[in-house]
Amino acid sequence: MYVAVKGGERAIANAHALLADKRRGDRNVAEIETRQIDEQLSLAVDRVMSEASLYDREIAALAIKQARGDLIEAIFLARAYRTTLPRFGFAEPLDTKAIALRRRVSATFKDLPGGQVLGPTFDYTHRLIDFALTEPSDPPPPATAPADSALAAPRVVDIIADGDLIEKSPPAEDGAPVADVTRDPEEFPAARDPRLQTLARGDEGFLLGLGYSTQRGYGRNHPFVGEIRFGEIEVEMFVPELDFAVPLGSIAVAECQMVNQFKGGVSGEPARFTRGYGLAFGQSERKAMSMALVDRALRADELGEERIGPAQDAEFVLSHCDNVQATGFVEHLKLPHYVDFQAELALLRQLRAEDRKSRTEKEESPALRPPSSDLRTEAAE
Repeated sequence: MYVAVKGGERAIANAHALLADKRRGDRNVAEIETRQIDEQLSLAVDRVMSEASLYDREIAALAIKQARGDLIEAIFLARAYRTTLPRFGFAEPLDTKAIALRRRVSATFKDLPGGQVLGPTFDYTHRLIDFALTEPSDPPPPATAPADSALAAPRVVDIIADGDLIEKSPPAEDGAPVADVTRDPEEFPAARDPRLQTLARGDEGFLLGLGYSTQRGYGRNHPFVGEIRFGEIEVEMFVPELDFAVPLGSIAVAECQMVNQFKGGVSGEPARFTRGYGLAFGQSERKAMSMALVDRALRADELGEERIGPAQDAEFVLSHCDNVQATGFVEHLKLPHYVDFQAELALLRQLRAEDRKSRTEKEESPALRPPSSDLRTEAAE
């Protein structure tokens, strides 16, 4: 046993050394810096921060470098780092009306107070490979500098809510406890605050697939994008000794408000639109949209709707959307299972031996043996 353990340690150490060598790649190519990852692979950094629940661009970029670009592995690394950090308190709730907008689009209203702000987006590109990017280049600056385009504007859903045509967000209760899915185990049925937290940490691809399923009939979703907004917002923390909130800095967030059809409630209230909500770090628009679609689907019981699709099953969605848990459970299959497999192999051999013995006994039993030709002739006479 000692020799096996020592041999295993040497093999693992060599695997780590080989990983570091592969991560570095060709020494004739300049090593990538974390600042380059942050600046030029910013959407990857945004996803890692969102699904790791840690707003730290430098750590997210370092995790991507360490993981060789495997974003789920990078998310795992960032979450592990997050657990080592002290917690000093809780930030005040964000008022997303105050986002300094870099991008703001609505699919429900063409003319908005504050206007549509296209911002940096792939939405209008031709999706053709740009071979010019193989060479270093400095593209010309945009006609309007980003600093000049930052503005604040009212939310579209607030405009709709003025006519009582969409459900209102429930008012926050002062002093009411807020769930923390990073510390407390999941409970079902889950309230909306832990649901939204879990979706914010959930795998983007999984949520995208679920959101797509609701649009194809596996859930009551006929959505309109009320608004997608992306920009910076200031984070504040209330300090009891000062008796007021102090700013901690600004973070970039993407918010999606989905407007969904609804014909009336279970208690006879008038017909109005319902909402789905998504919020993620950085310019994670696809994640915020997917989150908003699934959030609306998970409100089926609350709205008296029949659950007909997996996206409407909170226990299924929330128990399987976390990519770190899913990765651990799937990838642990690569680790040694020698004892388990040998036990099942022995059981299988035993079952097959018993089956062969049973077949042999049946064939040799006189009661089950077919009559000979002589016996058949005597019986006929």
